[in-house]
Amino acid sequence: MATTLMNRAISRTETFGSFKLSINLLRNFSAPAAASPSTENRSSSDSIKPKRRKKKSLFEVSQFLPNWGIGYHIAKAHWNGISYEITKINLYKDGRHGKAWGIVHKDGLRAAEAPKKISGVHKRCWKYIPNLSKTTPATNSAQVQPA
Repeated sequence: MATTLMNRAISRTETFGSFKLSINLLRNFSAPAAASPSTENRSSSDSIKPKRRKKKSLFEVSQFLPNWGIGYHIAKAHWNGISYEITKINLYKDGRHGKAWGIVHKDGLRAAEAPKKISGVHKRCWKYIPNLSKTTPATNSAQVQPA
């Protein structure tokens, strides 16, 4: 039966002039019989690999923060205890490139008074530091001031 189907397909390809159809048909008859038992024996955990997250540049991290991250802390992923509080960002038109300035913080405390230009802003190793972020001063609404 398979040989008659192949002969019909070959004769059809000759009439249509398509050589790819006959080769694909031959592959379909030969490949699935050998390949299907091996794929069924694999467990689902072996064939599925976890996707690796693509690391982000400083601008890709800060674009989702309010005001492009000015006042928020950002650090490189491999830094321990060091971060920058962003003070100024100069973006180019495409929004993915530019320059940034910030104040260095070590262990949550300011290490310098003046902002300096952040190097390596286009490298894909930046992360947002949420616990050192901008905090608004609490209003003392509970205390009543004398009139």
